[in-house]
Amino acid sequence: MNPSEGAGGLATTGGEGRLDNVRQLFRASTAHSPSFFSLSRAGGANGTVDFCIPCNPYFPTPAMFEQLARELRGILTYYPSGADTIAAELCSVLGLNPQTVAMGNGSTELITWIDHLLVRRSLAVPVPTFGRWTDQPMETGKRVDMFPLPEERGFALDPAAFVSFVQSRGSRTAVICNPNNPDGGYLPRQTVISMLHALIDLDLVVVDESFIEFVSSEPQPSVAQEAVLLPNVIVLKSLGKNFGLHGIRFGYLVANPALARRVRDALPKWNLNSLAEYVVFALKEHGQEYRQSLQQVHADRQEMLRQLSKLPGVTAFPSQGNFILVKLPEGVDGALLRDRLLAEHGVLVRECGNKLNSSSSYLRLVVRPQADVARLLTGMCQVLYGSDWYVPAPVPAQSALPAGQESPGYWGA
Repeated sequence: MNPSEGAGGLATTGGEGRLDNVRQLFRASTAHSPSFFSLSRAGGANGTVDFCIPCNPYFPTPAMFEQLARELRGILTYYPSGADTIAAELCSVLGLNPQTVAMGNGSTELITWIDHLLVRRSLAVPVPTFGRWTDQPMETGKRVDMFPLPEERGFALDPAAFVSFVQSRGSRTAVICNPNNPDGGYLPRQTVISMLHALIDLDLVVVDESFIEFVSSEPQPSVAQEAVLLPNVIVLKSLGKNFGLHGIRFGYLVANPALARRVRDALPKWNLNSLAEYVVFALKEHGQEYRQSLQQVHADRQEMLRQLSKLPGVTAFPSQGNFILVKLPEGVDGALLRDRLLAEHGVLVRECGNKLNSSSSYLRLVVRPQADVARLLTGMCQVLYGSDWYVPAPVPAQSALPAGQESPGYWGA
């Protein structure tokens, strides 16, 4: 098929055995993508580049991983310190008051406790968004008021319309994901602050800033400093996404001391493991590398958006996250494209058909180095158009990883 003629179908090649295994895994995963370990057991992960799990491909550095490997036996052998000790060190690194912080075994643990402890009767949230913000309160019998984000506005949230929706529905809790997942839409800091004051009479407002570290549109995007001064606001943060260490499972929230204490008192004393403790206590030594990694992600995101926007029939939405949402050409089944990319090209992508107010016409693609993006785009062109229409551009020196280094997210054979 010529790219200029559209892409209503998918070209066909071999690899059916591997493809069948992949399909079975994804059919069984109704809410989230299968894990790396599940794909490995099914023979679907060897040599795969991961565009599915939102990570930071430049952090930790290879030297940090080598140091971790040398100390791994002790880390896994001994009990960790209590959560208060680990949280105190994190607060020292970030300049936060420990009384305003609660650390969890991933942000999902904190979402669970926020729901159990603080959400009464109803919760309003824009959709599509991170699935636990709809699934968790529904599982505990709350009413979830879903505010649809319109595609024609690029899934951008209209602040005034959302506030009006919350008030008209009588929702007692509101959630704002900033940047939002899966589209990467971002509200300026001052806009969010205005929304917080407009919703001051609610039981609770949660600002999920899991991807805030990847924002480049303004220098200080977080509203955490405001949250500690307001009676009903929690700001949620994810460390695993920032640091590219999803397997460790650690996140934290910031709120006024009374709210933070309610969550902190409910958490187990040892809810954080020794790997989380090791990483938190190593952060002070690696601040420069971390900041450089974010700058590289910003540059990669801009270039990746430019390249995706050139694909015939594909719409790529601007993003402030470490991922880009794309709409596929009309008639293309995103689930089939996902399966084919993994089975035939060793590329794993996130198809968004199981997200509320989304469909299989959309993929969420994690920002990765240019060498990996070339592999993604080559595969997309071969599957979508049946051709090698995409010609990879030379990888810029500043985007190339050192020779012999596999970026995190590359599942080597």
